[in-house]
Order: sequence, then C-alpha cells, then structure tokens
Amino acid sequence: MLKLQDLTLHYGHSQILHGISMEAALGEITCVMGTNGVGKTSLIKAISGTHPRSGGEMILDGEPLGVLPAHQLAHKGVAYVPQGREIFPLLTVRENLETGFGCLPASDRLIPDEIFELFPVLKQMQNRRGGDLSGGQQQQLAIARALITRPRLLLLDEPTEGIQPNIIQQIGQVIRHLRSQGTMAIILVEQYFEFAYDLADRFVVLRRGEVLVAGRKGELSKADVLKGVSV
Repeated sequence: MLKLQDLTLHYGHSQILHGISMEAALGEITCVMGTNGVGKTSLIKAISGTHPRSGGEMILDGEPLGVLPAHQLAHKGVAYVPQGREIFPLLTVRENLETGFGCLPASDRLIPDEIFELFPVLKQMQNRRGGDLSGGQQQQLAIARALITRPRLLLLDEPTEGIQPNIIQQIGQVIRHLRSQGTMAIILVEQYFEFAYDLADRFVVLRRGEVLVAGRKGELSKADVLKGVSV
C-alpha cells in the first residue's frame, strides 16, 4: 500500500530524517519505534503531508506521489491521528466526526454504524462537547474521526499516550479489528513497547533519523527490537 524510498525531511536548515525506506502493507500493522527525538513523529508528518518531505519517493497504492499537502493526501485515502489528538473542543462529538466528511462525496457523508460499534462511548456522548471528554474518550474520538474518511492508510501517532489502561486495551482491540478487515494499512508510532510488540506485523526502529532495524515480526527477536528502542 505504501512504499517510501530514501525519504528526507528538514526543519529549516536542520535535517531530521536521513534516507528513510520502508513499506506498509494492507492488512498489516507497521510499528515505528525508537526513543524520543529520533524522528518518529516527523516521519508520520511527512507521510501525512502535514510537513513536506525534502526528498525521496513516496508511492501510495502503486502511484508515485509528488510532495502533496495533507488535504490532497486525505482525498487519496491517508488518515492521520496526531499525537495530542487535536479534536475540536467546542464542537460536539458528532460535529467532530462530521469534520471528516470533507474527504468524501456527498453520498457517503454519514456516520457508519460501525463507528459507534467500535466506540460505544461516542454514541452515548454525541451531543457533548469534545473538550468535555476525558483524554481516553478524546483519543477514541480522534481515531473515529479518521475512520470516517474511509482510509486506505491509517497513521496513528502515540495513541496510548496519557491514556488509562482500560482505554488502551479498547484501542488495541479496535486496531486489531481494523487489521482483520484487510482494507487498510496501519502505521503505528508507539512508545509503549509491550502494546506495540503485541500488535505489530513488522517493525521500523529509528535512531537519529535513520532506520536502525527493520523487518517482519517473525524475522526479528523481541530482544533485537527492544535493544533498538532502548536508550
């Protein structure tokens, strides 16, 4: 579904990513891991178009893409759940979900029943403002909003950060369910090692903006992956 070749990214004169090459396949979860400051979020921003890459090639579903802005990539099936969630605090839960309609033709602008089956709490709180939800509920809302766009590539940046354990478990179940459908590739940036290791089909471990370790779960030992993400 996604293939990156020699992707680079700069913030001003500072180079953050150095020749990142990786793949993400439909029906699989690719976990991007590493210590703080190695470029994980920058990589997700480059893929989502929220920060333009400096160089390299990005191929989505067989189509080589130029350096496109986020809204154009969203129309091509890329959905991004950012670190910190970034829901609209003054909009209701339903209104937050409806902001995903902009990527869809008029005939598809409805909230599928599956959204509320995956996240029952959102159905109960449809008329509550997003800012009144707990952190875990906001995270569920952010993921649900991304799913409204019917993505082919789902990017999740630190979905367990600051979330209570029972919600982490629910989010893990949702991610497994999405993988089982086989209709999207999932890239997960995650610091919580056991959560990521349990979910992953393949790993990309970064260090100083470069790929240190990469491979399928069956090809890498747990010790190899853990060593790569240790300080």
